[in-house]
Amino acid sequence: MRRRVPPTVAGVYGAAAALTGAGLGWTGWTGLEDPGIALAFGVLIAVGELARWGALPGEREPAPLGSAGALAYALLDESAGRSSTHGVLQVVAVVVAGALAGLVPHIARGRGPELDQVARRVLTVAFAAVCFQPLHHSGELADRIGKGPYYVLYLLLLLVLTALCDAVLAALMLRARTRYPYGPLLRDELRSLLGIGSAVCATGAVMALGVAVAGLWALPVFCVPLLLTQLSFRRYAAVRTTYRQTIASLARATEIAGYTPQGHAHRVAALSTAVGRELGLSGPELTVLEYAALMHDIGQLSLVDPVPEGATARLPAAEQRRIALLGGAVVRQTGVPAAVAVVVERQADPYREQPLPARIVRAVNAYDDLTGESATGALGALEELRLGTARDYQPEVVESLARVLAREGPGPQGLR
Repeated sequence: MRRRVPPTVAGVYGAAAALTGAGLGWTGWTGLEDPGIALAFGVLIAVGELARWGALPGEREPAPLGSAGALAYALLDESAGRSSTHGVLQVVAVVVAGALAGLVPHIARGRGPELDQVARRVLTVAFAAVCFQPLHHSGELADRIGKGPYYVLYLLLLLVLTALCDAVLAALMLRARTRYPYGPLLRDELRSLLGIGSAVCATGAVMALGVAVAGLWALPVFCVPLLLTQLSFRRYAAVRTTYRQTIASLARATEIAGYTPQGHAHRVAALSTAVGRELGLSGPELTVLEYAALMHDIGQLSLVDPVPEGATARLPAAEQRRIALLGGAVVRQTGVPAAVAVVVERQADPYREQPLPARIVRAVNAYDDLTGESATGALGALEELRLGTARDYQPEVVESLARVLAREGPGPQGLR
């Protein structure tokens, strides 16, 4: 069963579709201005989309070259000293046509892009073109700013505003889909601008300036640095993915040894991350939370007699703390950040003495332990957690857990 598209997302799709229709219709009716320039940038954008090969799932900017080329075309005022004549609607038309041409092979293999990314690309490029092209064609830009350093500063300011527009749109759409707090989602998007996003913006500005002076031959020259940057970011992302898989494999040692039920660590990590987002955690905080949730039971490997079903939530408080300290000692030997070991060590403390990630791991671990018991369902588990909010579980964490479960389903199954 397909999920209903949230109204906010549908509105963004509708605006992007309307702009696309207007751009393609107007350009088809009036014809292309500067067709050679339009063709060159269309090919550049198509090549950028083809460079999606090898993109990792969830990659924030899988086609940086296409994005940079689109921004450069939106901010182009000259080619080799000759003034350009294309307008906002032609910018949209060329960007959409180039992107579609480059996406055909991906779509044929069933690996097309996310519609969210396509809609954001159309809207942000249109925003940049609206802020630049009318001023260029009216002569106001040349009269007021000229071609000196102020012109470069204007381009940089416009690119910053465009990047902020994209970040706001991305966080808004994700908020509509997940209902997580908007502030942390926006912080994540803004933080990502310091990575490949800044490279895209800088390359877009340099391309526009280079073509204005040297003509279209500047395009392939300025493509190379961004392609190398893209390759470096993908290698870094692949290393991080491998690192996470290593931690997940280490966490499964308790399941393989029969100390905990199958899938327990994965369920606790997935649900803890969702609760962390609900409570406003983002970026590195979520990474620490996820790693700690994956490894929270690793201290059980030091036990001579396994805990029945691995359910530490029913153990005496002193035994829970002993297992947590043993787990923290093991985690410190794995090379993961020290903050992960602290969360593992503190997960059995009274919640008033714990950092927030430890409070989340404790509550979610107890929930998964309790739902695994035959006589206790999801509602019963939540009720037991609420009864323990005087000492063991933070009330805000338990209520956030209840809200996440209300969205995902009555139990952890929806997060497996």
